[in-house]
Amino acid sequence: MASSSTQTPSGHVNRLIHEKSLYLQQHARNPVDWYPWGQEAFSRAAREMKPIFLSVGYSTCHWCHVMERESFEDEEIGRILNENFICVKVDREERPDVDEVYMTFLQATDSGGGWPMSVWLTPDLRPFVGGTYFPPEDGVRRVSFRSVLLRIAEQWKENRAFLCERSEHILSVLQSSSGIDRGDEPPPCLPVQEQCLQQLKRIFDEEYGGFGEFPKFPTPVNFSFLFCLWALRKGSPEGTQALHMAVHTLKWMMYGGIHDHIGKGFHRYSTDQTWHVPHFEKMLYDQAQLGVTYAEAFQISGNEIFADTAHDILQYVLQHLSDDAGGFYSAEDADSLPNAQSKVKKEGAFAIWTAKEIQQLLDIEETNGNTFGDIFMHHYGVKKEGNISASQDVHGELQGQNVLIIRSSLELTAAKFGLDVARVQKILSMCRDRLYEARRLRPPPLRDTKILASWNGLMISGFARCGVILRDEGYMERAKLAASFLHENMYDLKSGILLRSFYKSHQPIADLVPGFLDDYAFLIRGLLDLYEACLDEFYLEWAVQLQDKQDQLFWDSKGSGYFSSDASDSSILLRLKDDQDGAEPSGNSVSVVNLLRLACYTGRTEFMERSGQILAAFSERLLKVPASLPEMVRGNMIYHQTVRQVVVCGNRDDPNTRQLLETAQSLYVPNKVLILAEGTQTSFLYSHLPFLLSLEQKDGKATAYVCENFTCSLPTTSPAELRTMLVLSGTQQSSPL
Repeated sequence: MASSSTQTPSGHVNRLIHEKSLYLQQHARNPVDWYPWGQEAFSRAAREMKPIFLSVGYSTCHWCHVMERESFEDEEIGRILNENFICVKVDREERPDVDEVYMTFLQATDSGGGWPMSVWLTPDLRPFVGGTYFPPEDGVRRVSFRSVLLRIAEQWKENRAFLCERSEHILSVLQSSSGIDRGDEPPPCLPVQEQCLQQLKRIFDEEYGGFGEFPKFPTPVNFSFLFCLWALRKGSPEGTQALHMAVHTLKWMMYGGIHDHIGKGFHRYSTDQTWHVPHFEKMLYDQAQLGVTYAEAFQISGNEIFADTAHDILQYVLQHLSDDAGGFYSAEDADSLPNAQSKVKKEGAFAIWTAKEIQQLLDIEETNGNTFGDIFMHHYGVKKEGNISASQDVHGELQGQNVLIIRSSLELTAAKFGLDVARVQKILSMCRDRLYEARRLRPPPLRDTKILASWNGLMISGFARCGVILRDEGYMERAKLAASFLHENMYDLKSGILLRSFYKSHQPIADLVPGFLDDYAFLIRGLLDLYEACLDEFYLEWAVQLQDKQDQLFWDSKGSGYFSSDASDSSILLRLKDDQDGAEPSGNSVSVVNLLRLACYTGRTEFMERSGQILAAFSERLLKVPASLPEMVRGNMIYHQTVRQVVVCGNRDDPNTRQLLETAQSLYVPNKVLILAEGTQTSFLYSHLPFLLSLEQKDGKATAYVCENFTCSLPTTSPAELRTMLVLSGTQQSSPL
């Protein structure tokens, strides 16, 4: 949130003050006559024949704050905007459908991409020019926002017909190019996965991990693909390479400044190659996915440092992004006040340190003559002059400051100070605790308490999967609490409609935005993961209901695959299909595996057929640039490999049953589902899977079966035998697929 400004007239409030979105509320005291996205703004634009200035961002977007402070709080800019345009503000997290349409326009016209997004529209919402951030002053390479506004206003008055004609042409081109060239069948497995691996290898940073130079993003979908490839190609050079790329990157990330070593959790991304200086916002979707990634890295490698990092992430979410009623908040801001007396917020102020601060806080002498501060500063790369280069300090806000980063092992730190490793670990832990308490006295960054269905679905997966892998019942209970919250507050039982967002203030359901594809797909995944964690069939039943509604609202009956939004909002000019797995996986990618899992739980073959149809719809992109869809590549691998049903027959309270279940849950096998068959013939699973009736307990003991296409292996009562069966069944055989 941008700081208050003397440029804003005292007492001035625009209509955004009535909005629930924190991002919109942040602009409620601008001298700009903002409207939210809606018919009131569109009608006025048509009535006065003025172009619409559309500004899209989100509450924790640093450059959105910068542009507000520089331009939207400026009286003259406000006057120019109000006289010449109808100004509309959109929270991209609340309305991803609006964001997607106009971001597609920006990228198609080589106008860049990112936020804040600035687009000018005709009164009937067709874009004709756009950009992202505009500076307040003209420069050698950039035109100022004021100059852009005046030029567009002049062109609208003098060349309106041309601009309208241009917008019609642009929209026509976007409509014709928004379709996906559908294949006849899913693409073959091996060529796609090998091409995806090769494309990632070409941009892999062998020294510091990650993909590309900088900025570097965590991109958890890459790890998801690499782990799956390792599991299905164990022992092969490709599998070994995939695991190396993932583990190497995860280690550098957890040691880097992108990881908050004091407050826990991960910042959004690194501005440099070494994962050192981040953009400091923290997003729920990153914590959700990275929690699973680090837990799976532990599950695969057995290395406790990955388990510790997974715990670290979830503890951050529990402490800072959790609502008492059960939902999860969206984000924490990058900007905050350096101290209680400050008037202007700065990026990273909450997370950075001077050497002097640390020396004063950690002035505890160790027996060898060094202080705790000396040991801590060495281990975390703290320098008296600061450890942030000028090239990474765009606004000059980080001079003399330090972002903590581990560049020395515990063993080397111990050797330098003549201590044993256990003592160093204890000292560093005490230091972190002391700095955490000191940091709590600083003004905290703003927290966006908006609760989004999609990101909560990812976080339900996070707590459910980590609860299973790390054997933490508390995590599973937290996932169940979140699922209950969404069912009670964001799901309409009568219509079966899922809501996009929830705000803590009272809100009639009719006033809220209905869910988009990602909301359904991510929550369905979360519910399936939650079933496998706690084996409560309620979550399966709700997942099936949501899948049926998703199919009804978003499925493209002509071209296959899912549209990102439904057809109910006439203000959305294009129904698009997201064809990229980025910071979040695409709804189509997640749905591929959701449908395969649901087919195994319900016996409904149309789910499996639909999964294949999605893969066929994206086949050309999967064959040409699979690294743009790593989560869908993973789905394609599982589709061709076939999902195994691991059925455990027995009472959940029987220790033998629990041993078999824990064995199945302990292994990383991406192409399996877990089923508990307790013999209740009226249950959801027995009513959908008649073959369960033929599976019996062997000698009256809890018994496991590994089934494929509803045909099962010989039974076993031995956890060790079950482990062997799963390890062997999870490996991909050489085939022409």
